[in-house]
Amino acid sequence: MIDQTVVKHNIQKNILSTLMHQKTARFRDMRPPRVDTNLYSYHLTQLLKGGMVKKVDDGYTLDVAGLIYVDRVNEDKLFVRNQPKIVTMFVIQNSEGDILLQRRTKQPFIDSWNLPNGKLHNDDANVHMAARREAREKLGVVDQEMRHAGDCYIRVTQNGEQVILTLAHVFAFYRDNIETNEHTQWMRPHKLMQLDLAPGVEQIMTRTFFRDPFYFEEFEHNC
Repeated sequence: MIDQTVVKHNIQKNILSTLMHQKTARFRDMRPPRVDTNLYSYHLTQLLKGGMVKKVDDGYTLDVAGLIYVDRVNEDKLFVRNQPKIVTMFVIQNSEGDILLQRRTKQPFIDSWNLPNGKLHNDDANVHMAARREAREKLGVVDQEMRHAGDCYIRVTQNGEQVILTLAHVFAFYRDNIETNEHTQWMRPHKLMQLDLAPGVEQIMTRTFFRDPFYFEEFEHNC
């Protein structure tokens, strides 16, 4: 299988670019000018073997891996775009009003305290199901009723370069019986400013506490 994160060779890029803009193409239509037939055939074969391209009755078309690839790349240069990471994120309080936070165990922002969260998966049926799955996997919480409180973009830059761009679907609920450890702790709201918080945590909690039916915000953080 060809690495779907990048296609480097110009001949393969030319084939994929041609098929990106039409349903099918003939063998000769995908061949770049002044390229040796054997060399062109070799790279077309590599795409066929990798599941990027498939042979059909009237020529060639994109196969499943190819469709996934062209959906992720820049249309002109065929390089993979730096796209937002999409997560479900939780604002959880217990009966005493404490907030559940988790310490990051990897970069970026290792050792900072973050709201519990997890990435959406392609096979999640919808955002609510993704949230329920993450709550079960990360916190051991099953069949929890939760409110989709809002959505937000968290953009982090350092020295003018974008480090993180995350789209967070924020869910809120109350729960007392969540197991804690050195990396998962209940925190008193008035003591949060004493902690090294991950970007966006304070703003997301504040916005969620407003109890609006739904909100959308964009948060910028410069390191």
